[in-house]
Amino acid sequence: MTRFVQLHYLTVYPPSNPNRDDMGRPKTAVYGGVQRLRLSSQSLKRAVRLSPAMSEALKGNMGERTQRLGDAVVEHLREKGAGDGKAREIAQQVAEVFGKLDAGAAKKDRDHVRIRQLAFVSPDERQAAMEMAERALAGESLAKEARERGKHILRAADGAVDLAVFGRMLADAPDFNREAAVQVSHAITTHRAETEDDYYTAVDDLKKPAEDMGAGFVGEAGFGSGVYYLYVCIDTDRLVENLAGDRELARRALEAVAEAFATASPSGKRNSYSHHTRASYIRAEAGDQQPRSLAAAFLKPVGGDDLLGASIHELRKTAAAIDNAYGTSADSLEEMDLVGGSGTLLEIQAFVAGQVGDA
Repeated sequence: MTRFVQLHYLTVYPPSNPNRDDMGRPKTAVYGGVQRLRLSSQSLKRAVRLSPAMSEALKGNMGERTQRLGDAVVEHLREKGAGDGKAREIAQQVAEVFGKLDAGAAKKDRDHVRIRQLAFVSPDERQAAMEMAERALAGESLAKEARERGKHILRAADGAVDLAVFGRMLADAPDFNREAAVQVSHAITTHRAETEDDYYTAVDDLKKPAEDMGAGFVGEAGFGSGVYYLYVCIDTDRLVENLAGDRELARRALEAVAEAFATASPSGKRNSYSHHTRASYIRAEAGDQQPRSLAAAFLKPVGGDDLLGASIHELRKTAAAIDNAYGTSADSLEEMDLVGGSGTLLEIQAFVAGQVGDA
């Protein structure tokens, strides 16, 4: 049976605006009839991918999400002595493997060889693309169908942890799509939370007091704060499959994912608010049972003067109620609780990594 690891995080954010909407204000959601602040799953996953917990701990096993592999091929071929025209011609044929070329980018700048979509590219695929470009420069013909060329460049992406974790879609090469092993919720505050307005000014240092006392610039910015609940569900069997059966790499990936979601945060307005957060509570569960979120714990917004303590209480209460009604939702459990002074991140990491057994 499939083995699932479920991670529940409660994280306190100070006044900040880490994930903005199209108006530059904090993202929100109505839940339980009241407004909550929200962090999109996309912003959280990007923060996790770029965090030291993953990018450094898994160095050499991380892919790139880009439209610009063609540009990288052009630069690589120039370094090998190719002329600009020849480098672009080869790069276009290589880049087409990952998606349709962006004609608009080429019109703006002839040096650009880009595709329309963002594509996840594994380290092995990048290397294969460069090697094929070098062979083309040496005289090998690339005048085959793009799909045929793709068979030589596109790989199973077996060594790229972020592709294994978050998946990818290549519209023009569906055989090389990857189903994500990790599902990530939007994070919402456990309580009612309003967006506030910051009225700020910028002073012109060279402006003389004799002129007037006004600022050089006046503006407004939205911000908010609160305790956020985040739910992460990991299919450990799919993770191992996505990594071509490399169980040791899967264990390292689980350790990195558990740490990254506890320590990484979206970077919006970070210089203005310095919201370097750490999860205050982590509940890690493992078992073969059907996964379930504990978001229902906060359908009724938490209140009082201890929002974090109340959130932890409601989370545990709801987990117990679901277990009582449906049966045990996990075989084993590990907690890290800053309020209660129990558990550590290292224990959480060891717990999740231990869910990948030997073959």
